[in-house]
Amino acid sequence: MDRPALRRQLDAGVAAPLSLIVAPAGAGKTVLLSQWAQSRPDIAVAWFDISTADTAPAAFAHRLVCGVRAVVPELSVPAAPVEASEDRLGDAFLEDFTGALADAGEIVLVFDDLDRLTGTAILADLWRMVDLLPPNAHAVFSSRVDLQLGWSRHRLQHGLIEIRQRQLAFDDETTARVLVRIAGKAVSDDAVAAVAARTEGWAVGVQMTALSMRFSDDPERVVGELAETDRLIVDYLSEEVLDAIERERRDALMRIAVVDEVSAGLVEALAGVDGARFLAELERDSMFIVPVPGRTGWFRFHRLFRDLLRYRLRAMDGSAEPRLQEVAADWYLAQGAAETAVEYLLRARRWDRVIERVLASGRDVFEDVRTATVSGWLRRVPVEVRSQNLDAEMLFAIAEGMTGRGLVAVEALRGLVSSDRLTTGQRQVALAYLAAGVQFHPHAELFIDAAREAVAVLDAHPDAPLPDLLGLTSRPLLRYLAQGSLGRAHLFLGELAPARRALEEVIETAGFIYAPYRVHLLGSLALVNALDGFLLAAAEQSDEALAAAREFGLLAHPAPADAYLARAVVAIQRGEPDVGALALAEGSIRAAANQRTQLMWVAHGAGLRIDPADPQLAAAEPPGPPPPLVRQGFTAVAMRRARLQGTPTAPPAPATEWSPLAFEEIAGLLADGQSALAHGRLAQLRLEHDADAPLPAVEFELLQAWSRSLEGRRPQARERLAAAVVLAEPQWLIDPFIRSGPVIAELLEELIPSKGEFVRTILARARTAAGTGRRALAEELTPRELELLAFLPSRLTIADIAARCFVSTNTVKTHLGHIYRKLGVSGRDAAIERAVELGLIDAREIARVG
Repeated sequence: MDRPALRRQLDAGVAAPLSLIVAPAGAGKTVLLSQWAQSRPDIAVAWFDISTADTAPAAFAHRLVCGVRAVVPELSVPAAPVEASEDRLGDAFLEDFTGALADAGEIVLVFDDLDRLTGTAILADLWRMVDLLPPNAHAVFSSRVDLQLGWSRHRLQHGLIEIRQRQLAFDDETTARVLVRIAGKAVSDDAVAAVAARTEGWAVGVQMTALSMRFSDDPERVVGELAETDRLIVDYLSEEVLDAIERERRDALMRIAVVDEVSAGLVEALAGVDGARFLAELERDSMFIVPVPGRTGWFRFHRLFRDLLRYRLRAMDGSAEPRLQEVAADWYLAQGAAETAVEYLLRARRWDRVIERVLASGRDVFEDVRTATVSGWLRRVPVEVRSQNLDAEMLFAIAEGMTGRGLVAVEALRGLVSSDRLTTGQRQVALAYLAAGVQFHPHAELFIDAAREAVAVLDAHPDAPLPDLLGLTSRPLLRYLAQGSLGRAHLFLGELAPARRALEEVIETAGFIYAPYRVHLLGSLALVNALDGFLLAAAEQSDEALAAAREFGLLAHPAPADAYLARAVVAIQRGEPDVGALALAEGSIRAAANQRTQLMWVAHGAGLRIDPADPQLAAAEPPGPPPPLVRQGFTAVAMRRARLQGTPTAPPAPATEWSPLAFEEIAGLLADGQSALAHGRLAQLRLEHDADAPLPAVEFELLQAWSRSLEGRRPQARERLAAAVVLAEPQWLIDPFIRSGPVIAELLEELIPSKGEFVRTILARARTAAGTGRRALAEELTPRELELLAFLPSRLTIADIAARCFVSTNTVKTHLGHIYRKLGVSGRDAAIERAVELGLIDAREIARVG
């Protein structure tokens, strides 16, 4: 029944970010929205029927994108991953997704049955999404219950359109039209009034009454009994309707009610009837079946009516529902819809078949970031059943790790490795993936032995049969995993030289051919090199990793996290931390996507170097303790801060080898005027650092220069300072000069008479670090915004900037919008002019590419 007045309300709401429909089941919410969508061919409507399965963030994000692309095919796919490990979509994905909607034309996102997400992180994310929607996009939330999301702000700011039960209830005139149309018989005014009073205009109650009248020889009797019964109206009318249907049709209805949605083919498989004809007759007779928006030929029952059909089926035959669900699973398998098939096998409790199908999963599950789906399936299999299949137990542990539940994975794999039930091949797999747990565990030292044992077992038994799990358990890939994990363990322990050797060795293995692993490994190696001052190699390796990720569609995958962070560290080491802010944000998002806590700590430490005054960053520490690499960095930063404030402090224990703590310990002695002690410590540590690494070599020479200057030995100080410049210049390694403090800048000014571009850059960055040369804004630009601001004079297009930064165009557009707002300008030229005026861009400078 058309509701033009309500449709006009929805029309009016499109100008605001959100409209709200809240009413009990059967009130006509879905019908109204369907009619409204059909009446607006000028608007693209993406419809989402929410189910309890939508609590899985990765799958829901995929569904969101596919749903919009079904009506806006040219929509760009968000490059940001979801935060699946925290069961939420995450701000990064939401910003990218809503940014893409800005180019979608006028579009409405309808979320029907949203009450099924009550209390979930996904619901909170959708509420956050509403605030991010561009002006051309609108959302409709339809729910059985008030979701308590704080509608007041939208009422005040946007004039929120709310349609509730009172507006949806049928008046007498509408009730009369519905009764006559469905019953196909004349209905007296008294009968109409009685139905309206008894049902209170409840749409499904009126519809059920009309169906009862159609199947009855005495329609007035139906109305009379309706007025007299004390039973719940839905129960009473449902029984009346079902009992009046011929037996064959009723049986078919009960059989197809075991699935969420039906098509002609699925009806034929479940009920053995002509599916197309059966569905057409149900729709014609208003039998509580509605088309599924966006899926031609698919239908679903009203939830109340479907529940009744399933209760009837269970009462008649307790074993029928799981049998029919298995039939549905087989039908979906024949159609190539394996994921839907597994869902029905789970409902049917066919655990053996679930395990069989899951073990048949291939690499696409990993590449498409669907491991959360696999772990979710196996989690629903009873432990006592799953534990009888060791391959299933290993796959469960592996998928848990890939999904971000690393500690769960480590414990499960430890249990398997310690048992005597594994074959040699299974043990090889378990050890390699246990070693990979170093990315999730705060004690990296525990995984060095696992990595070495995995390599040893692989070498000792090269012909042992291996289980095929996700296509990721071939011998070359296992060797890659074990050796790469050994390198990452050394990295997190702060042992950069052995980390580099282990990672470089992996490049020679066959496992390096596999794209996601190549992206991950190159990123890890780039990060090690960036931390050690090999900035040319780090920049080349990180760019190669990110280019490969873009080529293979992996930029939204967690694999490029290390490469993004390497770009950020390169920018920090080159004394222009703002240039690394965007890469840092992208790397942080991808590390958090599967909760690689140790890499998250690396990102956190880099973030504090880029923007130490960011209160949000300081408050949002990753879970668990930081790895030794980061812990040393934090201690060194605290020591540097105390030194620059004139109160140098000693490290917790004297350093035994070159490290950030050793540098700060000696710098503190020099700042305190204790040049003799500093000279002695330099002599003790001189041969301990990695002689080939630029960073420790430059740090060592700078401290020697400082020490000589305190002793009044200016020629030797000049010699050491020049040596530091010669070592640092090829890499453009500026940060150690800045970290040393004003003393080194003063020595450069005084002792290096011929100042080339590198030295001039050091001195300019030293002045910037001291906080001179910029005027304040009412709302300061973030480091990410400063990085993008620097590109504006280059005249690169938005697409060019996005390509250079390995981010989406939506991300660039979002940040540029923030920049223009904060600068109080409306376009690029005005932003450049204003930024030069404020000292944010050098008038002679074009974009810096880190």
